[in-house]
Amino acid sequence: MTRILVINPNTTPGMTDNIAVAARKAAGPKTEIVALTSPSGPRSIEGYFDEATSLHGLMQCIHTSSAFDAVVIACFDDTGLDAARCLTEKPVIGIGEAAYKMASLLCNKFSVVTTLARSVPALEHNLRRYGMHQHCVKVRSSEVAVLDLEQANSAACNKIEAEIERSILEDKAEAIVLGCAGMADLAGSLSQKFGLPVIDGLACAVALAESTARLGLQTSRLGGYAPPPADKLVHIFGATTY
Repeated sequence: MTRILVINPNTTPGMTDNIAVAARKAAGPKTEIVALTSPSGPRSIEGYFDEATSLHGLMQCIHTSSAFDAVVIACFDDTGLDAARCLTEKPVIGIGEAAYKMASLLCNKFSVVTTLARSVPALEHNLRRYGMHQHCVKVRSSEVAVLDLEQANSAACNKIEAEIERSILEDKAEAIVLGCAGMADLAGSLSQKFGLPVIDGLACAVALAESTARLGLQTSRLGGYAPPPADKLVHIFGATTY
């Protein structure tokens, strides 16, 4: 049995519940999904400030967990991804990076449809950092707040669909990457409606986490992902256990 931690770095339990459902749909029968809500931080992550204030809670989730084979960070900004890889030798997969790399296997160029405009620069930065910017035509904001995705009677779906239509017509996108974990349950219906791949990063990340665990791969402990000194762990968490 493969045990994957799927961490929601914000503090909204309802979002974690939805993430858990989507992750379990994507996982194989021999994979256990353990979904965790960050114990501290913002209610939603929409831009640089929210990312920064979510990091301690995210790190705490990883540091206090045991007996897992991989970690999925269920925020499309890939919140704390590099720091998390320093904290554990187990593979840590961000849903943004997973979605971009999966999309590049399926099409020549894709567009990203995310939530609010203030999230766009962070995603553009990640695309450049991952070397994926040449595959991405445009990062588009639907002006849907993350927490609106939790409301059944909101106009969120209509706004997302309208932005996908613009991506196809204006960007000539061959695939769409959904830029929020809260959009995970929309991918299948949107792909069918628009007739092109609509990619959910959560499903991609779960599949990659399963693969790395099955192959017995671990995060390098050399260079940038070397573990932090024990005295720093004691100062922050009160214990040195990785």
